Amino acid sequence: MLYQIFETQRSLMEPFADFAQAASKLYGQTNSPIAQNPMAQRVSAGYDLLYRLGKDYEKPQFGIKSVEVEGTEVAIHERIEMDKPFCELRRFKRFTDDAATLTKLKAQPVVLIVAPLSGHYATLLRDTVRTMLKDHKVYITDWKNARLVPLSEGEFHLDDYVNYVQEFIRDLQAKYGNCHVMSVCQPTVPVLAAVSLMASRGEKTPITMTMMGGPIDATKSPTAVNNLAMNKSHSWFENNVIYRVPDSFPGAGRRVYPGFLQHTGFVAMNPDRHLKSHYDYFKDLIKGDNSSVDSHRDFYDEYNAVLDMDADYYLETINTVFQDFKLVRGTWEIKNSQGKLELVRPQDIRTTALLTVEGELDDISGSGQTEAAHKLCSGIVRQEHHHLEAKGAGHYGIFSGRRWRDVVYPHVKSFILEHNKGLGNGAVKAVATKPKAVVKKVSPAAKKIATAKK
Repeated sequence: MLYQIFETQRSLMEPFADFAQAASKLYGQTNSPIAQNPMAQRVSAGYDLLYRLGKDYEKPQFGIKSVEVEGTEVAIHERIEMDKPFCELRRFKRFTDDAATLTKLKAQPVVLIVAPLSGHYATLLRDTVRTMLKDHKVYITDWKNARLVPLSEGEFHLDDYVNYVQEFIRDLQAKYGNCHVMSVCQPTVPVLAAVSLMASRGEKTPITMTMMGGPIDATKSPTAVNNLAMNKSHSWFENNVIYRVPDSFPGAGRRVYPGFLQHTGFVAMNPDRHLKSHYDYFKDLIKGDNSSVDSHRDFYDEYNAVLDMDADYYLETINTVFQDFKLVRGTWEIKNSQGKLELVRPQDIRTTALLTVEGELDDISGSGQTEAAHKLCSGIVRQEHHHLEAKGAGHYGIFSGRRWRDVVYPHVKSFILEHNKGLGNGAVKAVATKPKAVVKKVSPAAKKIATAKK
């Protein structure tokens, strides 16, 4: 019922938002008689703010048209490589007519970026993708809004997420021989499970795994986000955040965790910060500070765009990752595409190098949660365990913004390149015996960058 009430309210607000947008433009036109009023700029700014607060935020576009590769502008063509009921495998294909640059592009590593399915769209990783495109062939998982998926497509479970990742990895392996996989935040857990299952079956595993800011072991340094998931029962989530999609959407009747509820939770974490941000936006509009205005709009166009998550997937994630800690306890069984249960055994991974990345100030995935992957992946030789803590970086800072570009990315780039050279099948020499301890290996250059940038 709550979902229907929200949609009714949104529909009623839509004409008011449209009016506010029109009024803002009317008062903001410098050649308009109305704009000659001394208060016109303030009125225009007020209407603009009302429009931004009341409008409906659709899925953003990646909008990456070109990148610079060693001084040469390279065109980007975005296309769907594989279309699954709940996810698209999206490729950013690079084009150039410069022969030397084309030769470099063909030789660069292939990276599958697994984006979070935890509220925001994959476009949240736009900066990650744009930066990676300079030195890699890039694919990304673009998860679909569950309210747009008809009931006829069936259910979506955490097991399906893991099976999707395996299918995408196999697809890239078939095309290129092997690939590297990078997971950001929530997908660190299902990606580790996917690679573990492939290793247990004796399948070829990715050359490297890069895991950034994810809850591999949520018992370590639990954050406010972790505590909510840990302290509420399964029935509480079932009764308080799960609703059926209204009839006005293709996914009518599907049980979901609605995006508007997720957005409310995001804002509730830092209400003062958002209030100040909107007030600053109002003042910037009056001052005519277009740079700050555009920056605010870009951020909230992304932040306010949220998708519905299938209820089965969401509830199973809460139970598996934050309540029963099945991955770290070794009790997680996943149903494969043939319907057979398989135990997740990270210790079976032997031919994949591991890099974990954490932000010093991360308030979503606490310190040590991602690094815990090293202890689980005890079958990987000691020298192939790598860890980086980005000083001064929060959760978003490890994959977006200046710290991502200046601190984290140089390390990720060198890690992937080092293991890609001379490895036609991406094999990393396996260890015969279990290592006694995890070795955190960080290159001298990366250490210098990490300590210098704050």
